[in-house]
Amino acid sequence: MKIYTTADKKRAVDSWFDYLQNQIISQFLNLEKKFSKSPRKIFVHEWKKDNPKNGGGKSMIIKNGNIFEKVGVNKSTVSGIFEKKFRKNILGASKNGKYWASGVSVVAHMQNPHIPALHFNTRFIVTSKEWFGGGIDATPCIQDKKEAEFFHKKLKLLCIKNKKNYKKYKNWCEKYFFLEHRNEPRGIGGIFFDYEKKNWVKNFHFVRDAGLTFIELSKELILKKIKKSWTKLEKEKQLLKRGRYVEFNLLYDRGTKFGLNSGGNIKSILMSLPPEAKWD
Repeated sequence: MKIYTTADKKRAVDSWFDYLQNQIISQFLNLEKKFSKSPRKIFVHEWKKDNPKNGGGKSMIIKNGNIFEKVGVNKSTVSGIFEKKFRKNILGASKNGKYWASGVSVVAHMQNPHIPALHFNTRFIVTSKEWFGGGIDATPCIQDKKEAEFFHKKLKLLCIKNKKNYKKYKNWCEKYFFLEHRNEPRGIGGIFFDYEKKNWVKNFHFVRDAGLTFIELSKELILKKIKKSWTKLEKEKQLLKRGRYVEFNLLYDRGTKFGLNSGGNIKSILMSLPPEAKWD
């Protein structure tokens, strides 16, 4: 398929994100079936903006599984006009505030505290400019040096394959997922990228490859630890780490702010929050 216009790009991206959402939730459901005695149900929440012409989205959630205490896979495609006070925060939106955005986001909170919480996001945004953004990161509550090395190696290979600057993306991720009020990182990082706009075809290939890498990587991380037993103390550590996750998403996360300022669905925006968390 040849891409000629912005409309062509929007159609291609929207179609890919539909496919990716279904692939991710299918893999997660298959993993649950493999390790569960009873079948797990996908809870589907579809929504539209106040003006249906401006799009909407779909959240697909698995709860209380043997693997996932809660995992949500969101896909949305929306358009509209940003409020004036928010336009300065978005590239290319300061003049008239018009935007179009499509993306997939995943947040997986695990039952087993030995398996890290996983986050994935890719998006394409059009204002007077157009660009891709996204990332993959992990938040363990129990440190595992070998697992961290494996995780970062996979992401480095993804970047090398697509001729992207892994070191830049890694550093950007570490800087982004940092809780300033606690002076600590949220997790072990990963990659984070934004404003990728120089070569649309190559960037779209990278975004697709990132999605497929997340599917492969999440499966490998889960299978390595799924049968590992845990203690009550380790579960407590997980719940405390989730508290940090909540703090970051409500105080700093760009995606949360973008969703709230673009007429997104509150239930889907807050899908990233864990089912249970604690604070000390």
